[in-house]
Formats: sequence, structure tokens, C-alpha cells
Amino acid sequence: LFNLSIYQGNKSRAVKAGIVPPLMQLLTDPAAEMVDEALAILAIIATHQEGIIAIVQASAIPMLVDLLRTGSPRNKENAAAVLLSLGTDDSSHIWTAQRLGASVPLSELAQTGTTRARRKALLLLDQMNRQKQAPLW
Repeated sequence: LFNLSIYQGNKSRAVKAGIVPPLMQLLTDPAAEMVDEALAILAIIATHQEGIIAIVQASAIPMLVDLLRTGSPRNKENAAAVLLSLGTDDSSHIWTAQRLGASVPLSELAQTGTTRARRKALLLLDQMNRQKQAPLW
């Protein structure tokens, strides 16, 4: 599934075929030992507009924030990648992640993660800080 999802044309097909709900189910079942793979596919799907919509509709943000706290290093990196894609599309998703407590695990990831994980975490933290400073109308 990962290799099929990399091709841009297949992302829409995968979403239309209903890939997001089973991936979300794999995230809730650590016994299946597919969390890494499911998150990696979600990170790819989240780079497509239809994927973003499906991921948000699946109420993924609380689970992604939880994985930032408790997941393996690879889980944390991919959860940050998905959150960044969601937030790039709509900043309210960043606010939701922040409200759910993503700032602390993102700060930790920015210090201890891989180069990619640190970059994603820093971008998310920057977006969170800009939202704090934005005037309320």
C-alpha cells in the first residue's frame, strides 16, 4: 500500500476506496504491529487534498497528538508529518492539536528527533506560536 500511495494519482483512488478508516483502526491496535506502516501511509495520503479531508473526518488529530506523546520515534515523526500537512491546509487543525497538548511532545521531538522529525516539529511549533500572536478580531 505504501508504494502504491506514493504515486500522486493513486492517493485520490486510495482515499475514494476508503483507505483512511482501516488505517485509523490500525493506529488503535498496537497488537497488530502496523502502527508504523499505517502512519507512514497516512503521511503520504495527507499530502493530497482528499486525503486531508478524509483524515480530518476520521477525527485523527487526538490520536496523532497521543502518538506524539507515546509513540516510537518513527511514530512521532510521521504523526508530526501528518499534523503539519493538516495544518498547512487549515490552521484550525494546528490550534486543535495545540489545545490537545501537542506543544510539549513537539518541543521534545524538536530536540531529540531525526533531522526530518525536528524540521516538522519546529514548523508545527512555529505555526502554533504565530497563532498565539495573531490578533483576535
